[in-house]
Amino acid sequence: MLSFEELMTRLQECVITKGQTSEDVSQTLKLFIDKLSEASRNSKKRCKERCLEEAVQLLRHISEEQLHTLEEGQLQLLVRLLLSLQLEMVSISTACRKVDQILQQLTKVNHNLVFKETQRCLHNIVNTEQMLCYEDLQKACMFLEDSTVGREVWKESHMSFLNKVSELVVAVLQQESLRDGPLCYTAVKVCLQIFQLLSSEVAPLVWEKKDVCPAVQDILQALMDIILGQCSNRDTRLLAGTAVAMLINSAPESQAGAAAAWSLLQVSHSKPWLLAVGALQVQCRPAGKDGVDRLVVCRGLLTCCRPHILLSSHEDTTETCLLLKGLFPLVYALCEKKLDCHYFAFEVLTLWLKKVKGCVTEIWKMMSARLLLDDSSLLQKLIHIIWTNAESPVEGVPELVRTAFGLLLDVYEMDCEHFSDTKKTVYVTLLERIIKLPWEAKAKYHRLCALLPYLGTNMVLDLYAELPSHILKCLSTNHLSPCGSELYRCLIQQQRRELCQGAHTELDQANQWARCWQSVIHEALASDVTLLQNNSATLLLPCTFQIFPFAVEPLLASLDPFIPGHLYAWACILSSYRAVTGGSPWALQGSSTFETLKLALGSADDKVRLAALNLLCCSPKMKDTPTAEEMSIMRRFIPQNLNSESSPFRQHFQAGIKKFLVRIRDGCLGLLKGQNVKEKGDVRDSERAEDALEQGLGFVEWLSQLPYGYLAPGHSYQRKKTVLLLLSAVLETCTDSWSPDKKKGQPPANMGSLIGCARQKGQWDFFCRTKQLALISCLEDSTNEIRELSAGLLLRFFPPSFPDDIAAALFMRTRQLLCSPRVQEAQMGAVMMKVALNKSKEPPEDCILNMDISLSSESSSKTSCMIQFLVKELEEHYLTAKADMLLAARTKPIHGVLSALQRCLLEAPSCVYDILGHSLTLKVLGLMDSISLLLLGVLYGDQDTCANEKDAPPSFCDMGNAISSLIAQASGGGQLNGEEVVLLSEEHSLILTCCWVSLKEIGIFLGSLVEKLLAGTKPNQHPLTKEDLMRASKVFKNILLKCRHWGAVEGCCVGFTRFCASLLSSSDADLRDIPAHMLKQGLQVLRSPRSTSVTRRAAGLPMLILCVLSAEEATKSRPLLAHSMQTLLEIAKAPLPENWDQTVDLPQVCAVHTLQALVRGSGLGAAVLQFAPSVAILSLNLLSSACWAMRNAALQLYSSLCSRMLGQRPSSEDGVSAQHGMSPLAFFIHYPELQTFLLGELKGAAQDLQGPSDEARLHLQPSLYPVLTLLAQLQPGVQDSSETLSDFLPPLLQLSASPIYSVRVMASKALVAMSPPSEYMTILNKLAAQLPGPREHICHNRLHGQLLQIKAVLARALSTHSVLSADLCEVLRCVDASLWLVTEAQRCPLVRGAYLRLADLLREFFSETFLTKLSETLIHDIQKPQLKLQVGLSSFHRDVLQFLCADPKWACEIWDNFLALSPDLRLSLVMLVADGQHLQQTSLKEVIQRVLQSNLREALLSQNVEYRRAYLTALVAGVDSSSLQNLPPSALLEEPVVPDCLDLLLKDLEDQRGGPEYLSQALCAASLLLSQLSDSSLKISSLQCWCSILEIQRSPDAPEVLRLACAEALCVAADSLMRKHSVPSVVMIRLINTGLYLLQDQSQQVRIKAAHFTSILHHVRRGEPQRSVYIMQVNQALPLLLDLLLEDFWDTSGTLEVLLCHLPLSDLRSVLKEASETACSSLYEQDEANVFAEPSVMSAHLLPYLLQMAEKYSKSSAVAQSLSAWAEANAAQVLDSLCVCKKIQTAETLTPHWLALLIDPNFHSTLSGLLSRATFLLQLLKTSHDVQHLGDTSFLQRTLQEVCTLLSQNGIHFPAILTAAVAGELPL
Repeated sequence: MLSFEELMTRLQECVITKGQTSEDVSQTLKLFIDKLSEASRNSKKRCKERCLEEAVQLLRHISEEQLHTLEEGQLQLLVRLLLSLQLEMVSISTACRKVDQILQQLTKVNHNLVFKETQRCLHNIVNTEQMLCYEDLQKACMFLEDSTVGREVWKESHMSFLNKVSELVVAVLQQESLRDGPLCYTAVKVCLQIFQLLSSEVAPLVWEKKDVCPAVQDILQALMDIILGQCSNRDTRLLAGTAVAMLINSAPESQAGAAAAWSLLQVSHSKPWLLAVGALQVQCRPAGKDGVDRLVVCRGLLTCCRPHILLSSHEDTTETCLLLKGLFPLVYALCEKKLDCHYFAFEVLTLWLKKVKGCVTEIWKMMSARLLLDDSSLLQKLIHIIWTNAESPVEGVPELVRTAFGLLLDVYEMDCEHFSDTKKTVYVTLLERIIKLPWEAKAKYHRLCALLPYLGTNMVLDLYAELPSHILKCLSTNHLSPCGSELYRCLIQQQRRELCQGAHTELDQANQWARCWQSVIHEALASDVTLLQNNSATLLLPCTFQIFPFAVEPLLASLDPFIPGHLYAWACILSSYRAVTGGSPWALQGSSTFETLKLALGSADDKVRLAALNLLCCSPKMKDTPTAEEMSIMRRFIPQNLNSESSPFRQHFQAGIKKFLVRIRDGCLGLLKGQNVKEKGDVRDSERAEDALEQGLGFVEWLSQLPYGYLAPGHSYQRKKTVLLLLSAVLETCTDSWSPDKKKGQPPANMGSLIGCARQKGQWDFFCRTKQLALISCLEDSTNEIRELSAGLLLRFFPPSFPDDIAAALFMRTRQLLCSPRVQEAQMGAVMMKVALNKSKEPPEDCILNMDISLSSESSSKTSCMIQFLVKELEEHYLTAKADMLLAARTKPIHGVLSALQRCLLEAPSCVYDILGHSLTLKVLGLMDSISLLLLGVLYGDQDTCANEKDAPPSFCDMGNAISSLIAQASGGGQLNGEEVVLLSEEHSLILTCCWVSLKEIGIFLGSLVEKLLAGTKPNQHPLTKEDLMRASKVFKNILLKCRHWGAVEGCCVGFTRFCASLLSSSDADLRDIPAHMLKQGLQVLRSPRSTSVTRRAAGLPMLILCVLSAEEATKSRPLLAHSMQTLLEIAKAPLPENWDQTVDLPQVCAVHTLQALVRGSGLGAAVLQFAPSVAILSLNLLSSACWAMRNAALQLYSSLCSRMLGQRPSSEDGVSAQHGMSPLAFFIHYPELQTFLLGELKGAAQDLQGPSDEARLHLQPSLYPVLTLLAQLQPGVQDSSETLSDFLPPLLQLSASPIYSVRVMASKALVAMSPPSEYMTILNKLAAQLPGPREHICHNRLHGQLLQIKAVLARALSTHSVLSADLCEVLRCVDASLWLVTEAQRCPLVRGAYLRLADLLREFFSETFLTKLSETLIHDIQKPQLKLQVGLSSFHRDVLQFLCADPKWACEIWDNFLALSPDLRLSLVMLVADGQHLQQTSLKEVIQRVLQSNLREALLSQNVEYRRAYLTALVAGVDSSSLQNLPPSALLEEPVVPDCLDLLLKDLEDQRGGPEYLSQALCAASLLLSQLSDSSLKISSLQCWCSILEIQRSPDAPEVLRLACAEALCVAADSLMRKHSVPSVVMIRLINTGLYLLQDQSQQVRIKAAHFTSILHHVRRGEPQRSVYIMQVNQALPLLLDLLLEDFWDTSGTLEVLLCHLPLSDLRSVLKEASETACSSLYEQDEANVFAEPSVMSAHLLPYLLQMAEKYSKSSAVAQSLSAWAEANAAQVLDSLCVCKKIQTAETLTPHWLALLIDPNFHSTLSGLLSRATFLLQLLKTSHDVQHLGDTSFLQRTLQEVCTLLSQNGIHFPAILTAAVAGELPL
């Protein structure tokens, strides 16, 4: 048979040379054939589909009559070509169907020809003596499923086909190596397709005795053998079950089918049985007891069988029904049993309920009674299954349970309606049961959603009044937010349905909604909880407007933008309204809308700005072109938001801009189309359309240019990442670049017309040379994200090849980087090599010279050439390392070439084997082996030792000595001195880095290489033999077992898992044995004694075992996992030897660490849960081991196992929850073996405490605390109706007497989790009644534990409203009677504190008399002097203060007697205030402020630094800047006291006494005191001293806490200093300068605080009230601060210096000299002190203000003098640097020197400073005659423009402000 290429050539010749058709048809056919050829060449599935779809459309342009004109030979070639293409794409079903569409068109022309050609293709499959192979089966499947004519052919030759399939399945089952592979699965798939698609041909062979076919009999026998366990592949067994059921479904008579189905249900028998299907009978012998056989049979019958079979009765009994009596018991048993395939069991339950729902009418007729009576066994069983599995840890099961519950309710409703049952009591019963569930239970909300339509919203909200608040709690918790929002949607949908039944208008309906939900939405949007805000905006608002679009009016009515939280709510409401309804937001609130939008876009809060951006960008109509005003707003907004530190902000920012661009693009396309259609029309409409088109194209042009100004080195990572995302959005949206990896977001078909229009206007030149250079410079960025983004843009969008000079320079630079010892630079080289490979026209000259001439012509492609070069380089690196390891670590460190090989070879679109060839593949494998042995030998110190040593890594000491010896040898002698060196030398670090990183890269590369080689192998190719793969496996084994570095082990694991997965999925049994053999070796190593160095977590051995097991196919029964777990459990349980050595890795300890690795491994997932009980019991038992290493390993294992069993712990805004989402009932249903064991552990521990109360005993039970920890993590509040867990309560109560404090605490938490809500009051009353009287003999431990348990249970009961105040009478009485427990009569502070915390919890329920008595007792206690030190007393006193200060009356009394308190109590009191407590009440706040200020001097003179720090923190917290204006005179310090205190603080700050924390508070306090001084008392010296301190502490080298304190100090003093007339202008300039520095700080907190300072200044200048201060964004604050500087202080001395000090230096000569001398001198690079500072951006900010200063030359003599002095001092250097700049790049081609400069941040910042100074100087020359002698204005202007043009042409871009200023286009 001819190949596709040969057929293509012949057909093209026929069509072109022998064509008798018309020119149009011939041309269309040529295009059609080209599309087929393109589909064949493309490797991407989506590309093939696209080409074929275009081919289908082309062929439809040719009519049937025109196709008849083709000669039969031409038509035959075309059919053969299509069939060949179909066979090429046999694994892509959608593509085959598209080819079939074409063939169906040709059958209309000549059906016989198509049939014969298809028959000829299938002839080779069935009419041969050879057995069917995997490829044959794939073809057979395709012709059955995706080919219309193919099915016709199969129908004609079905007997021979059945015989071949029968022969195959029998043979496959006889070979163990084939049973679980893809061949068996595909054979079963073919059987299913035959039974389904050829049922009319197969049916007589099954159901008629005279036509019985032995082949079908054999197939049925094989399928049953597979079902019953001869095959372990679960997917194959599921498919076999479906195939058998499909065969039964082919019965021509229902009785025969029913008999066969009932016969098949014998699958539940454990003994052999006979299956009868029509005339066929097969013997069935169960091979296992895993339950999968019953599962697949039930699933198959429910999936395939027609209703009359499912409803059939058994034999002569008419009362039984296959669906109810036959299948349901099996389904119920499957769901009850905890199988490995629990998901499929519930899938079957869902199928069963669907069938019952569909057949319920026939069931009623059969039963003549109700199906689901309220008390029926069937209903109760179904509810039980659904209720107990809603929290299943098995992925997917909760979703299936939810579906099953909905189906059950549907069937129950139908049942009630049919039998006129109006009570429907089950609904209310279920609702009451749901309400009792804790709000944290996820299943609660899903069940409510299902139940809601049957009860209505009114009943649900009436009976469940707390539902809205619980929905908000859900939205505050990550894992509950989807179900909470879904319930809200269901509620308002149901509400809408109910309202629509009445005569309500849309506005009436919205108002009805608002009565229930408006306050809830407002509360959520204005909440301080970020998660609640986000979820309410993204989940609640959209569905609200979908259902009630008029709800926008009541939602907006009560919002005030200046109230915290309301601005965000406003933006979210409007953006969601616009996105959902398409309504204009600008018309809702008139002109105020844009003013509010401006506030939102400039807010300091990221989420407010994003919401406002979304309002601008979103629209449901993509052709809704943005208005000119919207575009203008976006032009201002985008540049101000390029440096956000928040990654989510950047992603949402990009998404918003992309939406905006799509609207522009689609709108412009619509306008362009309108222009083409309406050539004549209204002139004004045409002009408006033209203007709109110009605006749209211009905005895209502006946005496409913007990123390049910020890509240069020296800009922050945040800015570069953001602009690259924006550039990506532009290129994805506004270029004609179709991507095969995307389903949506492809460019419109007519995009070319818009691009052409833009190009005609001189715009949208996205891919010019200078932009290429800018992106190439990003390839050497220090961050991986920037490199990958830049490389992705270059490869995806830019032209297919670079110019020759760029390619050559890039390749040379790449080679240098690949040899760098720095890992980061080597990775840069790898990325650049990939780009160079894909973007070069031909291989570089060096590659061609090194090319192996023995390669075939097919392999001598550009990629092959580059790969050969890299392999040659790798070999050179290896040889260098072999000769001199230290030299190699410096100059040829191996890992860079390995990374480059991985990227160039494994990420290439071509087949890896085609690139490499056989010889090069073996060479690469050999190099990997040799390099790994060499590097491991370096770590061992001896190659022979490494090769012969057992599988154990050298100790770190041995490695250190080995490397030290190697360094000594390289330096030509022994150790330089005998001194012990603590830090690693540079040489040591170089060698270690080289070894470990290279080993890591070898592991990753080798695994991926083998994976690619095996996956892309053609049938006749054998790239790797078993010996080759064994050699590769040895490389992995050596790295994992002989290397201790976790990074190397982890990287190796990635590759090793891929390696094992490739082998285990192979059809070759010999290859599948390799991972199993390695696993066996690993387990054997684990059994043997380890090295004499204790290995942390057993090093790489557990990872070796984990990788093999993770690679095992999840669809199989995982025999390797079962074997490994059994072996590990046996080893771990083995007793320790009598004389075990603590310095040796014990096998038992290694086994436990390996179990931990398996439990934690994400690759195994839930597969290990079936072994969880055994592992948990083992780990708890091992906690009693005498070996510390064993106990440590067991504890780690137990912790990991608990996390796996309980699932991910939910997190909310408050942090990670203490409890998981699984209730005790659900936990023990899934792990029943643990219930008995854990209960036994608790009872044993409790029994040990049951001795005489005065007996001092401490019996340690190591497993007790872990058991309690596990129970405490379970979700409390779930009612246990069966009381199966009630046995846990007595021992937990008894454990309150434990002598161990932590056990008592954890027992109280466990008691809460294990107690059902109905038992809360019983437990509380019982515990409260046990509280002793003052004269009773007590056990303090028991009493403390009881108080903890009362408090814990009571807190839970009150939080869930499970108890009423009336229920607490007895508890209150007992607590009241036990007041003595808080007095001195009770000597234990722990007990006193526990009692007090309990009383605090019950405060609202106690009488005023009791609270007064208690408070008086406590006041007396703290005022009484302490005679002796008592452990725990200070903690109790803190509790006392907290309790008393909660009442303003007692708090005031305490603060009034502040000095009478002891020093410890004073410290505790001020710490409470410092923590922000008790400052909410105004009256108390004034008292605190008065006391703190009046005692400030004494506090500052204290020797206790902690007290001073806490005191100042409290002072600043109590007297913040916002309250200064409203303080009463009594709250302010006396005037003489303030200067003294200020001097003390300034002295501490000047002398740096007390540490950063204290100094930060001292700085804020000093600012506070300064702000309180009057004009007459304010000393200029103090003010200057304060400014100097701020200037010192604003430095990037200062601790962050002090820099933040600087910003806070500015905020505290800003308002007061701005209003004082005595503050000199020079001081204000210094403060503004400090603000400018802090706005550029590395810390986001510091920048935000500095923006707060700017906001205060701005509002004070505008005369607005302090309470309405609007906190602006940092990037808005910077220009506003500069505006303030120039508007108010332009003529003050020092203003010019402030502006100039923020400009980068402009001495270009020194920078170029430094760049030429710079070399890689160390392994690691020193970071800048402030990586966020951006000199180039600052230059762009400052230049307009410098130009304004130049304009003011003639307005002030002082200013003129300063400007002239600057010009005199700097003009010569500026002119000189400009001349140097002109000469840097004189060559027309790119040079390596220039490429190196492109990535030098100092060079770019110096250029920015130079251009800014030159432009400033030019302006001075224009405006002042005094400085014109310094230079010629026209010459300077011309030079400046030439320099800018030259730099721009060579890849250097500047911000738009700089370029506009140079061009003279910047308005002043």
